[in-house]
Amino acid sequence: MLARMQEDIQGTDVYPLLCSVHRDPKKFATPNKFNPQHFLDSNGCFKKNEGFMPFSAVCVGEALARMELFLFLTTTLQNFKLTSKTKFMDEDIEPRLTGFANVPIFYEMSFIPR
Repeated sequence: MLARMQEDIQGTDVYPLLCSVHRDPKKFATPNKFNPQHFLDSNGCFKKNEGFMPFSAVCVGEALARMELFLFLTTTLQNFKLTSKTKFMDEDIEPRLTGFANVPIFYEMSFIPR
Protein backbone atom coordinates (compact mmCIF):
# COMPACT_ATOMS: atom_id res chain seq x y z
CA MET A 1 0.00 0.00 0.00
CA LEU A 2 2.89 2.36 0.83
CA ALA A 3 4.47 1.84 -2.61
CA ARG A 4 1.14 2.62 -4.25
CA MET A 5 0.74 5.76 -2.14
CA GLN A 6 4.20 6.94 -3.18
CA GLU A 7 3.24 6.50 -6.84
CA ASP A 8 0.06 8.55 -6.44
CA ILE A 9 0.03 12.08 -7.77
CA GLN A 10 1.46 14.57 -5.28
CA GLY A 11 -1.27 16.45 -3.42
CA THR A 12 -3.82 13.65 -3.75
CA ASP A 13 -5.86 13.09 -0.60
CA VAL A 14 -5.84 9.52 0.69
CA TYR A 15 -8.65 8.37 3.00
CA PRO A 16 -8.07 4.94 4.56
CA LEU A 17 -11.20 3.01 5.45
CA LEU A 18 -10.91 2.19 9.15
CA CYS A 19 -13.53 -0.53 8.82
CA SER A 20 -11.19 -2.43 6.50
CA VAL A 21 -8.25 -1.89 8.88
CA HIS A 22 -10.32 -3.14 11.83
CA ARG A 23 -11.20 -6.31 9.92
CA ASP A 24 -7.68 -7.27 8.90
CA PRO A 25 -7.25 -11.05 9.34
CA LYS A 26 -3.49 -10.48 9.82
CA LYS A 27 -4.21 -8.50 13.00
CA PHE A 28 -7.38 -10.17 14.32
CA ALA A 29 -8.07 -13.91 14.68
CA THR A 30 -11.81 -13.44 14.03
CA PRO A 31 -12.01 -10.12 12.15
CA ASN A 32 -15.76 -10.16 11.41
CA LYS A 33 -16.82 -11.01 14.97
CA PHE A 34 -16.81 -8.93 18.17
CA ASN A 35 -14.13 -10.66 20.23
CA PRO A 36 -12.61 -8.95 23.31
CA GLN A 37 -9.89 -11.63 23.29
CA HIS A 38 -8.27 -9.62 20.49
CA PHE A 39 -7.16 -7.18 23.19
CA LEU A 40 -6.22 -9.59 26.01
CA ASP A 41 -3.05 -11.58 26.57
CA SER A 42 -2.97 -15.15 27.92
CA ASN A 43 -3.31 -13.80 31.51
CA GLY A 44 -6.42 -11.77 30.66
CA CYS A 45 -4.54 -8.45 30.83
CA PHE A 46 -4.98 -5.69 28.26
CA LYS A 47 -2.56 -5.73 25.35
CA LYS A 48 -2.40 -3.06 22.67
CA ASN A 49 -3.36 -4.28 19.22
CA GLU A 50 -1.72 -2.24 16.46
CA GLY A 51 -4.60 -3.14 14.15
CA PHE A 52 -7.09 -1.10 16.18
CA MET A 53 -7.32 2.65 15.56
CA PRO A 54 -10.16 4.30 17.46
CA PHE A 55 -11.14 7.62 15.91
CA SER A 56 -7.83 8.87 14.50
CA ALA A 57 -4.19 8.02 14.88
CA VAL A 58 -2.53 9.08 18.11
CA CYS A 59 -1.11 12.58 18.12
CA VAL A 60 2.63 12.61 17.51
CA GLY A 61 3.14 15.22 20.23
CA GLU A 62 0.99 13.50 22.89
CA ALA A 63 3.96 12.12 24.84
CA LEU A 64 5.70 15.51 24.76
CA ALA A 65 2.52 17.27 25.94
CA ARG A 66 2.15 14.80 28.83
CA MET A 67 5.76 15.40 29.88
CA GLU A 68 5.29 19.16 29.73
CA LEU A 69 2.13 18.95 31.86
CA PHE A 70 3.99 16.80 34.38
CA LEU A 71 6.88 19.30 34.56
CA PHE A 72 4.49 22.25 34.88
CA LEU A 73 2.49 20.66 37.70
CA THR A 74 5.50 19.34 39.63
CA THR A 75 7.33 22.67 39.35
CA THR A 76 4.22 24.52 40.52
CA LEU A 77 3.72 22.17 43.48
CA GLN A 78 7.42 22.35 44.41
CA ASN A 79 7.44 26.14 44.43
CA PHE A 80 4.00 26.95 45.84
CA LYS A 81 1.83 25.85 48.71
CA LEU A 82 -1.82 25.59 47.68
CA THR A 83 -4.36 26.70 50.23
CA SER A 84 -8.09 27.36 50.30
CA LYS A 85 -10.41 29.14 52.70
CA THR A 86 -12.89 26.27 52.48
CA LYS A 87 -12.35 22.71 53.69
CA PHE A 88 -12.77 20.02 51.06
CA MET A 89 -14.84 16.90 51.54
CA ASP A 90 -14.81 13.99 49.09
CA GLU A 91 -18.43 14.71 48.17
CA ASP A 92 -17.58 18.35 47.46
CA ILE A 93 -14.95 17.72 44.81
CA GLU A 94 -16.93 15.40 42.53
CA PRO A 95 -17.84 17.15 39.27
CA ARG A 96 -21.46 18.02 38.69
CA LEU A 97 -23.23 16.34 35.81
CA THR A 98 -25.02 18.95 33.72
CA GLY A 99 -26.70 16.92 31.02
CA PHE A 100 -23.97 17.39 28.43
CA ALA A 101 -20.66 17.43 30.31
CA ASN A 102 -19.06 17.11 33.71
CA VAL A 103 -18.44 20.57 35.09
CA PRO A 104 -15.82 20.99 37.82
CA ILE A 105 -16.89 22.89 40.90
CA PHE A 106 -15.37 26.35 41.31
CA TYR A 107 -13.03 26.81 44.28
CA GLU A 108 -10.83 29.75 45.17
CA MET A 109 -7.24 28.67 45.68
CA SER A 110 -4.23 30.64 46.87
CA PHE A 111 -0.71 29.93 45.66
CA ILE A 112 1.75 30.87 48.39
CA PRO A 113 5.45 30.87 47.44
CA ARG A 114 7.50 28.37 49.47
